[in-house]
Amino acid sequence: MHSPRCFFPWCSRKLPGWSQLFSGSACKGHITHVISKKCQRRQEIQKNPSHLAPLDGSWEERLADVVTPLWRLTYEEQLKVKFEAQKKILQRLESYLQMLNGVKVTIAVPKLDGLCCLLHPIIPSPVIDGYRNKSTFSVNRGPDGNPKTVGYYLGTWRDKNIICVQSNHLKNIPHKHSQVAQYYEVFLRQSPLEPCLLFHEGGHWRELTVRTSSQGHTMAIITFHPQELKQEEICVHKESVKEFFTKGPGAVCDLTSLYFQESTMTRCSHQQAPYQLLFGEPYIFEDVLGLKVRISPDAFFQINTAGAEMLYRTIADLSGVNMSTILLDICCGTGVIGLSLAHHTSQVLGVEVVEQAVEDARWTSAFNGITNCEFHVGRAEKILPHLLKTQEDGKLIVGVVNPARAGLHHRVVQAIRNCRAIRTLVFVSCKPHGETTRNIIELCCPQNSAKKLLGEPFLLRQAVPVDLFPHTPHCELVLLFTR
Repeated sequence: MHSPRCFFPWCSRKLPGWSQLFSGSACKGHITHVISKKCQRRQEIQKNPSHLAPLDGSWEERLADVVTPLWRLTYEEQLKVKFEAQKKILQRLESYLQMLNGVKVTIAVPKLDGLCCLLHPIIPSPVIDGYRNKSTFSVNRGPDGNPKTVGYYLGTWRDKNIICVQSNHLKNIPHKHSQVAQYYEVFLRQSPLEPCLLFHEGGHWRELTVRTSSQGHTMAIITFHPQELKQEEICVHKESVKEFFTKGPGAVCDLTSLYFQESTMTRCSHQQAPYQLLFGEPYIFEDVLGLKVRISPDAFFQINTAGAEMLYRTIADLSGVNMSTILLDICCGTGVIGLSLAHHTSQVLGVEVVEQAVEDARWTSAFNGITNCEFHVGRAEKILPHLLKTQEDGKLIVGVVNPARAGLHHRVVQAIRNCRAIRTLVFVSCKPHGETTRNIIELCCPQNSAKKLLGEPFLLRQAVPVDLFPHTPHCELVLLFTR
């Protein structure tokens, strides 16, 4: 991870509203302002350590207000909230771009509402409730004080008022996920080992991750802190959890696979702490746009499968790939974007940091008979500059980037800017502010040799919001850049 850097002189002063793109002040006068004020009031209540019992609604309502703040609205009202929020972000982006002398922001149609590009209507999710195919449940003290409660957090570590609330009432969590979490809690309460609430205080049992597919597959991943236990002792507890989910009460969950990860850190990759398969199949599979896709425990896959198909179709429509172009898929995860477009382009080049995801992408490519895809594992900032130098056969490159919330590394932006073959770029972001805004500014700013931004700047042409996260304020924003 890289720390935020300042590339332009005007970045030394904080831009007005930089950190308030989703706050009430940014949306004053709209329904988003009302929602944000209600959520702020509820979050202030749930963060106050003096409140050890619910004062404004039940524990379940308070959790719903934090995890799914829009759950009280109809879905049509939710879409209006999200569309207005995306419009505000683009309007703010317009003001930032205008600060850069020499940036010419143009689009093919007249601008509306002070926007820097054509904003399309938001694309709704085909599935509104229970859409998540991956959920991660924490372990901590519940409202009754039991430290072996499995659910989602209310409160903050800073205020030392964490309460873990069961999440089976949340609208975005499917029944299967809640069921596995419920039986994990049953297992914990009969286990002689304590949960690991804070690493330095000891304890062992940690979070549970559940992944499901539309084919009915269910993968559970249990994280465990070994502390000072010997391997033979850990093996006893691995056998006990395996027995519980195969022959005990947890067998009702009908797991496809159960993984166990010994981790001494908050988050560990497979390379840092291998996922140990206790029983079942090593992978689950999903059908996406006619492809059979393999998914490993550690691999990124969009959490709303039906919504992801709408997202991938949108990317395909905007990209304009053809048999004379190369598709460059940066931060490709399991490779679904590139693989779904492989038959429409001459070659697909994918780059992904998670090794398991790349192995999944290669398997999916081979299983589906796709032969023009090449996937590279490693950090994009290290791989991309060299990879682009090898693609000098005169073919145009269409870039697709779908980075994590932290945005793109500045060297990735440099490589894209400085590659003359990249004339079209599709940028997908679930957090289109903060570092992503900086990425966009770097893509569109004038040439700057001091910052190694030598290529012709991009122009932001179109924006399409795609809702993958009903009941929450979030959605994916797909941006089309050309030059």
